[in-house]
Amino acid sequence: MKSSVKLSVENLTEEPYATILCYPHTKPLEVANRILELKELGVQMVEFTGSGSAANVSVIGKGYTGIVIIAHTNSEQLALKIRRIDSGRENFFHEAEMLQKANNVAVGPRILAGSKNFLLSQFVDGDFLTKWLNDNKDTENFCRVIRDVLEQCWRLDMVGLDHGELSKAPRHLLMDKLDKPFIVDFETASIQRRVANVTSVCQHFFVGDSFVSKLVWETLGKKSRSQIVNALQNYKKDKSRQNFETILQICL
Repeated sequence: MKSSVKLSVENLTEEPYATILCYPHTKPLEVANRILELKELGVQMVEFTGSGSAANVSVIGKGYTGIVIIAHTNSEQLALKIRRIDSGRENFFHEAEMLQKANNVAVGPRILAGSKNFLLSQFVDGDFLTKWLNDNKDTENFCRVIRDVLEQCWRLDMVGLDHGELSKAPRHLLMDKLDKPFIVDFETASIQRRVANVTSVCQHFFVGDSFVSKLVWETLGKKSRSQIVNALQNYKKDKSRQNFETILQICL
């Protein structure tokens, strides 16, 4: 990983950082407009660091929609998601709205602001949950973390917010330095479709044949897949707390 680089917002006209601001192609007018937009959001400085890379610059993450770096305001360090100019999304308003709805039930990084080209949220300083599970085999702590993830999923189910990507759970579950799990990336979340947060994560953790499920089996011991599937089917029909508790009892 390259060393961290910090720049004031005004200096983002310099390359290769201007390319990150308008990834993947620099457009001087767009760079100028985005710098103004960052200032309106209260961003004073940005930091290029992380295990990812874009335009040969270290970043926190790179996806089809945006590039994630660190932003500094007067008071705190935040995660800054930058909309790619080749993204199919016109703005971050929807993602900000979905994340705010998740925040209302204590799920996801705290949202600060969403604009046309930027999403500002709490910076989760940590790693993917998969790595944490692989490195932590204490049964009690292991169960606590998975239960926390499932409880967050249940709260999302209760407010009718479907994350939409939790069948690919490792990419969307982070652990901070205090061993607190976070569900992230709400760009495809919806309140219009049937919720499947609990069932998606349970299938990934306990039913499938993924690397994560193998870690779970190794640490918690074998569970009855047929019992888990039956409990999930009952939950799909009736998302009651009682049916959710049955899932927890069988799985954990």
